[in-house]
Amino acid sequence: MDKVSEIYGSLVFDDRVMKDRLPKNVYKAVHDTRTKGTHLQLDVANVVAAAMKEWAIEKGATHYTHWFQPMTGLTAEKHDSFLSPQADGSVLMEFSGKELVKGEPDASSFPSGGLRATFEARGYTAWDPSSPAFIKDGTLYIPTAFCSYHGEALDKKTPLLRSMDAVSKSAVRVLKLLGRDDVTHVDTTVGCEQEYFLIDKEMYKKRKDLLLCGRTLLGASAPKGQEMEDHYFGVLKPKVAEFMHELDTELWKLGVPAKTKHNEVAPAQHEMAPIFETANIAVDHNQLTMEVMKKVADKFGYACLLHEKPFAGVNGSGKHDNWSISTNTGENLLDPGKTPAENKQFLIFLLSVIAAVDDYQELLRLSVATAGNDHRLGANEAPPAVISVFIGDELAAVLKSIEDGEAYNSEGAKQVSWAHVLPHITMDTTDRNRTSPFAFTGNKFEFRMPGSALSMAQPNLALNVAVAEELDKVYEELSSVPSDKLDSAIDELLRKMLKEHKRIIFNGNGYTDEWIEEAEKRGLKNLKSVPDAVPFLVSEKVVDLMTKHKILTKEELESRCEIFLENYNKKLHIEALTMTEMTKKDVTSSIIAYSNAVAEEAGRKLAVDGGAGKYEKKILKALDEKEEAISEKLSKLEEDTRKAEGMSDVLEAAKFYHETILSDMEDLRKDVDEAEKLVPEEYLAYPTYGQMLFSLR
Repeated sequence: MDKVSEIYGSLVFDDRVMKDRLPKNVYKAVHDTRTKGTHLQLDVANVVAAAMKEWAIEKGATHYTHWFQPMTGLTAEKHDSFLSPQADGSVLMEFSGKELVKGEPDASSFPSGGLRATFEARGYTAWDPSSPAFIKDGTLYIPTAFCSYHGEALDKKTPLLRSMDAVSKSAVRVLKLLGRDDVTHVDTTVGCEQEYFLIDKEMYKKRKDLLLCGRTLLGASAPKGQEMEDHYFGVLKPKVAEFMHELDTELWKLGVPAKTKHNEVAPAQHEMAPIFETANIAVDHNQLTMEVMKKVADKFGYACLLHEKPFAGVNGSGKHDNWSISTNTGENLLDPGKTPAENKQFLIFLLSVIAAVDDYQELLRLSVATAGNDHRLGANEAPPAVISVFIGDELAAVLKSIEDGEAYNSEGAKQVSWAHVLPHITMDTTDRNRTSPFAFTGNKFEFRMPGSALSMAQPNLALNVAVAEELDKVYEELSSVPSDKLDSAIDELLRKMLKEHKRIIFNGNGYTDEWIEEAEKRGLKNLKSVPDAVPFLVSEKVVDLMTKHKILTKEELESRCEIFLENYNKKLHIEALTMTEMTKKDVTSSIIAYSNAVAEEAGRKLAVDGGAGKYEKKILKALDEKEEAISEKLSKLEEDTRKAEGMSDVLEAAKFYHETILSDMEDLRKDVDEAEKLVPEEYLAYPTYGQMLFSLR
C-alpha cells in the first residue's frame, strides 16, 4: 500500500489542489466564499470549473455529477459527461462555471410533502463550496444543495448550512460581549461513529426481509448470542480485517479521516469512527462512508447492514454524534480548561447547550425518529427515548456550587495506579455513561440516540438551531449590562439558567424503570415512537424557532412532517407485505417439507414394526399446532394491512401501523420462530441467525 500521507485526499479537489491550480485572486475568492459566505461570481466559477475539470480528467474522470441529499435520507446523483461533440467529428472535454454552480434535476420525483406538484418538475442543485468535490468511480462528485423552482429546501443540506450560520452568528455576539473581538466565525464540529453488521452476501441474497427491509422480520435466536461478551474489541477475523483495511484506504483517498475500527458488542457487528470535522463536511463524509462501506463489503463477499436493528435478540446499531463548537481561532468552546469553575466562557456555552436540550427535547427526539430506530431506543442496548444530559461528577459539583452561590472546592485530578510496573493514570473529569442520550465527554457532547442509517444532517441541524436560540437569550440578558458589572451579571445568569434547566441533568442509569418514572415527574417527555415524536415538528415552539432563525418556513416544516410520517408508513407497509409473503411461501413450504419427511419416516416405521414412532407423532403434532397458529395470525396481519392501506390521514395511519401492524407482526413472529426451532436447517428456505451471525472468516 502507498503511504497514507500520499493517498490521503488524493481524489479530493481540496484546499491543497486549489492553491496549486488556481490563480491567487481566484483562490482567495473561493476561500472567502467558504469562510465568509460571499457569493461566487461567474467569471471566478469558470476558472474553478476549468481547473477542476483538468484535475478530474487527469485522475481518470469522464463524467461529473451534482451530488445531493434529498428527503429520502440517501444521496442522489445524475451523471453528465464532459464530452462536447464538434462539427468535424471530434470531441472536446468541456465543463463551465455555470455547470459547476447549478444543475437541474427533476424535483417532482423526490419527496416534497406536498410542496411540489408532479407537473411542477423543475428543481435546482447549487454547488456547496464549503464541501470539497471528489472523484468516485470515474465521476467528479460536486456536493450540492437541492431546492425547488420556487426556492423551497427539498434536501437535508440546505437547512443544516443555515443552522450553522445561525449558531455562528449567535455565538460570535456572545463572545464579543466577553471581549473576544478576535473571533469572527464559529463552527460546530462533528465526529460520527458508524456501527454496522457484516454477513455473508450469499446468505443475504436468500433473505427477502434483509433485501427489501434491511432487517430480519423472522428468525429464531441462535443458541449463542452476545452473552459471552467475547466479540466486543475482540480479535478481528482475517477477512474482516482485510475489509476494514480496504475500507480505510478507500475512505482516506476521499479525504474521510477514518480513525478507529473495532468489533462491536453483537456478533458480526463492527464500528468505524472518524476524526472531527466541520458539521457540514462530517455529514457529507458520513453519507459517503455508508456508500463506500457497502461497495467494499460487496467486493469481499459480504453484505453491509446499516439498519438500526437487523437482528432481534442482539444489540442494534447506532451512530453516535460527537458534537462540539469551535472558533475560527482554533479554540474549543466546550473545553473546561484546568479550572472549569472559573471559566465563565465555558460555563456559558455549557449551560446554553444544556438549556437547548431541555427547552427543545422534543426537537432532538424527533430528529432521530425513524422506523428502524424505534426498535433500538429504550431496549437496554441504547439510550432510552427520554432525553437527559449526563455531565459527570466534577461538573455536577461545579454547577452545584454555582446554584448554591458558593466557591467550588476542587481536590485536584485523581490518579489511578493498577500495578508498580504500570504508569499512574490521571482520571478523566467525566465517566462514560453508556445509558445517557446526551453525555458530556470531556470537551464535547456525545448525542447517542441517532440510528446507524440516519442522515446526520437532522440531529446536527436540531442541535445547532436550539443552541443558537439559547445563546441569543444569553446575549439579550447581558448586552445592556455595564462592563464593570458583567462578571456578577454572568454569575447571576448562570445560576438562573441552572435552576431553570437542572431537571434535564441526570448522571444515573438511564435503563432503569425508576428513571423513567422520575423523568415523568420532572416533566421530561418520553416519546417512544415516530408517531409520538414527529408531530412536534409542526408545534408552535418549533415553528417559531425555525422561522426566527430562517432555517425552515412553516410550509417547509409541514412538508417534512408529512414526509417523515409517509416514510414511516411506507416502510412498515413494505415490512408487513414482506413478512406475509415470506410466511406464505418460505415458512409454509419449510414446515410442509419437513412434515412430509417426518410422516414418511413414521410410515416406514409403521411398515417395519406395525406402529409409528412416538417421537415422529410428537413432532407432527407440534408442527400442526404451529401451522394452525401461524395461519390464524397471518390472516390477522393481512386484514389489518388492508385497513392501513385505506387510511388517508398519515398520522392516523402511522399510529395504526405502530399500535396494530407491528403488534400483529410480533405475534406472528413468535409462532414462526418457534416453528423454525422445530425444522432442521436443510429444510428451511432461508439462512438462520446462527448461520448469518457466526459465519464470518
